[in-house]
Amino acid sequence: MSQSNAVKQPSGPRTFVLATVSSVIALAISFAAAEGILRLKNASMKDYNVEMWRYARELKFRSPDPRLGHEHIPNADAVLESVSIRTNAWGLRGGPVSEAPSPGVRRILMLGSSIALGWGVEEDKVVSSVLEKKLGASGMKVEVLNAGIGNYNAERYIERFLTRLAPLQPTDLLVLAFVRDGEELEQGGGNVLLRNSEFALTTWVAIERVFKRSGEASLVDHYRRIYEPGSPALAVMKAEFAKLAKYSREHDIRVTMAMVPDIHSLDNYPLGFVHDVFAQTARENGFAYLDLLPVFRNLTPQDVWAMPGDPHPNARGHALMAEAIHGSLMAEREPRGAQ
Repeated sequence: MSQSNAVKQPSGPRTFVLATVSSVIALAISFAAAEGILRLKNASMKDYNVEMWRYARELKFRSPDPRLGHEHIPNADAVLESVSIRTNAWGLRGGPVSEAPSPGVRRILMLGSSIALGWGVEEDKVVSSVLEKKLGASGMKVEVLNAGIGNYNAERYIERFLTRLAPLQPTDLLVLAFVRDGEELEQGGGNVLLRNSEFALTTWVAIERVFKRSGEASLVDHYRRIYEPGSPALAVMKAEFAKLAKYSREHDIRVTMAMVPDIHSLDNYPLGFVHDVFAQTARENGFAYLDLLPVFRNLTPQDVWAMPGDPHPNARGHALMAEAIHGSLMAEREPRGAQ
């Protein structure tokens, strides 16, 4: 065969470029297909990690204050885990509220994380709403405002109160504390893929499960490191509560701390030492203290989890907490301005 009739083969560099482009296109198509399949699958809103991811996308924004990490988008709403969550102009869960309480009205502002928010629970069944109804039925003029935000620790919810929510002029603060409140949290935000792709999120969660230690013993060790004497994380938490106590004394605000247990394992509960730290912190700062572990005794995760795979208290759990907190708040003083 003559040289002129021979079929020319692509040169080495050209072959490499074509192969690379083909691979990239194939990967992009595969990624798009996987993303589409996952979004169809997760339309049922039964995947806890995906719903938390959607919560961050639809109801949160990156805070300019690094101590807060993120905040709620004001006047927003979303359906997450098949539950409607709305925020008002203050970023609180619920409808509009005035800047100052009416004369003679006891205004209780509840601080905390996603448990206080009422993740997975309808608004009228969250502990703040149930408390308001129960206290009102007792003849008290009262409003209970919900300042809970997911992925908040003590530093975040205290700083948010002091820098954002103090103008609401509460007569009372109800701190719905949780065992994670002493953890150090990074501002985060994730990369572009994690912020925008369910497939990337699902892959990341799977990798985390493979390489991270798990189990009850690992969890207990984790919290012992956080709450051991001399821990930097514990020092930050205690300093924040001391700051809250100072402000509350100066503005005649009563503080009640209600300690919520981790409801993964309620039999032979392994985190009592964390509750002891919070009880001591409450005593040091003159807060009323209520341990909510007894109200969850003899219950299983199936009884009180928001849904399988989501260890947030469900409506039953919130009702139990509200009943216990109600008794404590009923014993407290009248609001400022009461006749």
